[in-house]
Amino acid sequence: MNTDAKRILVTGGAGFLGSHLCDKLIADGHEVLCLDNFYTGRKRNIAHLLQHERFELVRHDVTFPVYLEVDEIYNLACPASPVHYQNDPVQTLKTSVHGAINMLGLAKRLRIPIFQASTSEVYGDPAVHPQTEKYWGNVNPLGIRSCYDEGKRAAETLFFDYHRQHGLQIKVARIFNTYGPRMHPNDGRVVSNFIVQALRGEDITIYGEGSQTRSFCYMDDLIEGFVRLMSTGPDFTGPVNLGNPGEFSILQLAEKVIELTGSKSKLVYKPLPADDPTQRCPDISLAKKVLGWQPAVSLEPGLKHTIKYFDELLRDA
Repeated sequence: MNTDAKRILVTGGAGFLGSHLCDKLIADGHEVLCLDNFYTGRKRNIAHLLQHERFELVRHDVTFPVYLEVDEIYNLACPASPVHYQNDPVQTLKTSVHGAINMLGLAKRLRIPIFQASTSEVYGDPAVHPQTEKYWGNVNPLGIRSCYDEGKRAAETLFFDYHRQHGLQIKVARIFNTYGPRMHPNDGRVVSNFIVQALRGEDITIYGEGSQTRSFCYMDDLIEGFVRLMSTGPDFTGPVNLGNPGEFSILQLAEKVIELTGSKSKLVYKPLPADDPTQRCPDISLAKKVLGWQPAVSLEPGLKHTIKYFDELLRDA
């Protein structure tokens, strides 16, 4: 029996990262309330937990208040891929801002710690490389990605104002590109795009020349970072970068996916989307120092796990 067991709310708990966080918290002996409106989350991600005695599913949209009794909140609710967040940009912004207000209000009422899943998108198309938490970013407030970028930036503002004004215990993580099983096959993210195209033998679409860089963190590493951040004392708020500092070009990723899938796919090049960052790589010095955290899974083994998941998913489709 876990004498330190908590009752924990995970918003966006049926999503890619949320479902893995639910798994981790259940495995650690906690009781989990998974809240999701299933805009991008999927029941198949948490199907294996539905009969677990310490798991409860709540269908709810965070843009509306919710009244629950819990010991901690992980706020992950928000579509995180360009395809999904640009589909309904007003709702995306409302999810970030109204969702933050509602979850912060719940945490304030209960006087409990609350975690915010922020994003490296707060840095925009960075003029500083790699990005540290002190960098304020280079973000277009009027572009097609602004609903997500500025929504997450506003959510961070709300978290820190609740901390300063109400003494709320907050934890803010800035998540860099993450991949792994349970990614949505149609989410438009580069890893899932390339793997699905390769497995189907379709042309692999590269935007621009493929020279833009990203860092790719396997989801197990990221979830470990979440839990370590939440377990820090009340004086540490973040923001803290969580991501893999290993930097790869998009072209290198495409070539690696073709190699690991054995695909005959060809590379095709299309114009770079508006406001697509040319570089994205975290400085994780703070995470190493405060959390004792750094990624353990390198790109190739992580891709192999992810390819296996998508191969099985496409076979069952």
